[in-house]
Amino acid sequence: MKLYNTLTRQKEEFKPITPGEVKMYSCGPTVYNYFHLGNARPFIVFDCLRQFFEYRGYEVKFVQNFTDVDDKLINKAREENSTVPEIAEKYIKEYFIDAEALGIKKATVHPKATENIDAIIETVQTLIDKGHAYEVDGDVYFSVESYKDYGKLSQQKLDDLETGVRKELDDKKHHPMDFALWKKRKTEDEIGWESPWGIGRPGWHIECTAMVNRYLGHTIDIHSGGFDLIFPHHENEIAQSVCANDAPFANYWMHNGFINVNNEKMSKSLGNFFTVRDIAEKYDYEVIRFFMLSAHYRSPINFCDELMDAAKNGLDRIYNCIDNLEFIYDKAESAGLNDEIKAYMDSMRDKFIAAMEDDLNTADAISSIFEAVRFANSTEKPSQEDIEYMKNMILELGGVLGLLKNTKKQSLDEEIEALIAQRTEARKNKDWALADKIRDDLKARGIVLEDTPDGVKWKIEK
Repeated sequence: MKLYNTLTRQKEEFKPITPGEVKMYSCGPTVYNYFHLGNARPFIVFDCLRQFFEYRGYEVKFVQNFTDVDDKLINKAREENSTVPEIAEKYIKEYFIDAEALGIKKATVHPKATENIDAIIETVQTLIDKGHAYEVDGDVYFSVESYKDYGKLSQQKLDDLETGVRKELDDKKHHPMDFALWKKRKTEDEIGWESPWGIGRPGWHIECTAMVNRYLGHTIDIHSGGFDLIFPHHENEIAQSVCANDAPFANYWMHNGFINVNNEKMSKSLGNFFTVRDIAEKYDYEVIRFFMLSAHYRSPINFCDELMDAAKNGLDRIYNCIDNLEFIYDKAESAGLNDEIKAYMDSMRDKFIAAMEDDLNTADAISSIFEAVRFANSTEKPSQEDIEYMKNMILELGGVLGLLKNTKKQSLDEEIEALIAQRTEARKNKDWALADKIRDDLKARGIVLEDTPDGVKWKIEK
């Protein structure tokens, strides 16, 4: 398997630290609101990577954090006359609702910053002791000049970075690019913890280092997140982690591309800022996941109604194929599995795996599923064994992508079949009004009937 490593700007063969195991950390949400469309892409993409590793037999230790204390949560708590822990708990619950609907598996561990304060303080103290950090009036900063490789991930030189940064008005920092490891409490009512430097709270970057060290060790296989996190967040993570532990932080750095909305950058000021919950009011969560995986993860992706409709139609094509295979199964004969059909479907699995092992090329992987669908739809008079094999292959490959798990239809089978039988009887009796009413009532529920020579087929409009 080859993965594109942001650190080296090239595809590299993936070699885990421990054979058969993958230690993977992905930056999670700051839980002050529902997560938005831009957050959803890395959550989906790197969940897909994790599920593919598991499909290929790896044991994956996957950690995704919750940032449950920072300025955004403090401001939100003040706005809502609430507390930071209450805000965090509320939106962590909402995260899991949206994530589960998107087919995102729970991480092996979902640590919170506030549950790791002791580990954070210990890491900050280590950096001070080693001469990589300094305290000024209760605030602690990391000294970027103490780390010679600062800027390596973003491929920027420290002098160039300094040019583009405004000098702090209070002149606390030794260098403009120095970043906060610990922040002094500003007001008496602000949330904080006791530390050697006074009451305060952790900076944003340090929590990830402390959590990686605690749950995965000093060096991990893969660290992932959105392209916007390369600088400064991941750059700072590397600096503080390497300096604290005298060891590499992550062997592979993976970053997904940006999402635009109607060809414009998503922002609240433009009025094109959407949470996943907003989008799910119009499109099924599974359509959102399918849309995100329809492009290569490193490519920019444009969110618009036309492309979402195309994603919905594409997903419908796959489901319709599965529905059709199930429909013809009872009418088919049991005549054994055709070798040519098996060989073709196996070749689609091989093609799927090859695409996924080429830097997680989900777009090409989905193309192989569509090829399997076209083959299944055009196969004449398949046996029951052929039908079962084709259907299971499509479900297997879709399942690796976290798709084709919509079980709504299965729970409706008996009810719908009974209504179809009632409609068929009404048509025999020339009770057209009742037959039309049953059809229209089902259509209003998103269930479409199709009269065929083999009988009435039905499908759910997803």
